[in-house]
Amino acid sequence: MRKTRPAFQNFIENHTNIAMITVDQIHGSTPRDQGTWMLVSDTQIYGTIGGGQLENIAINHARDMLSGANDAKTDMQIPLGPHIGQCCGGVVNLKFEILDEAGRLNCEQIFIKEIAAQPNIYIFGAGHVGKALAESVSLLPFNTMLIDSRNEELDQVSEYIQTHLTALPESIVREAKANSVFIIMTHDHSLDFLITKEALERDDAAYVGMIGSKTKRATFKNWLKRESGTELNHDRLVCPIGNVNVYDKRPEIIAAFVTTQVLEQLHKIDRTQVQNELGALHTQF
Repeated sequence: MRKTRPAFQNFIENHTNIAMITVDQIHGSTPRDQGTWMLVSDTQIYGTIGGGQLENIAINHARDMLSGANDAKTDMQIPLGPHIGQCCGGVVNLKFEILDEAGRLNCEQIFIKEIAAQPNIYIFGAGHVGKALAESVSLLPFNTMLIDSRNEELDQVSEYIQTHLTALPESIVREAKANSVFIIMTHDHSLDFLITKEALERDDAAYVGMIGSKTKRATFKNWLKRESGTELNHDRLVCPIGNVNVYDKRPEIIAAFVTTQVLEQLHKIDRTQVQNELGALHTQF
């Protein structure tokens, strides 16, 4: 899991007066979606509702509320036009709330639910590329875990990345939730094959990628057929990973391309789910 909880927890615990700003409704083009929220104290902020003058106006209003201003309303409608220096063209309705004890608990529950709903990304192998990839995706709203059997490699990873030391990485694949991402790049080809086989046996994996070449992919295909007597939807496997048209083997470059590839796949799944939900809704009328 991406270790963002300490930053949120520190904000809640270190500030007595906190206002929560929530994007209550949106109309037209807006910088963030409905339900987006941020926290404001007298001196600091946590999160963002889109930046720019929209956020600046909202922060000032929230601090007016915290200071006890009698005319500070609990809701505000902001058109995103030239008069505030923004050109989105839409309209944002904001809701403001000063957090009491119950509000703080509710805010924490919202945070926990949002983190739990984020995609899980499992990176198998804490070598140079594995570490670079973990750093890359740890900046994104994913629950990221870097897995290896070598404690000395995991010890070199940033404190913000969750690590897991295990001699049985395939068990993590079996226990993962639906729509998880599995990226395999261990120090051992045979271990890569074993983990990849486990991942391909799951029909609900969002992405299964294995580092390597076209030759490694062909070797894995033959191994898979020999081991299981089937190709297990071999076409779902991404190997090589990243951008094969860019000849740059530096770990950070590979990590950047793989991160983009995973993002594209996750957004395809999101769009498909939305389309399916809309289709099901239309059939009811």
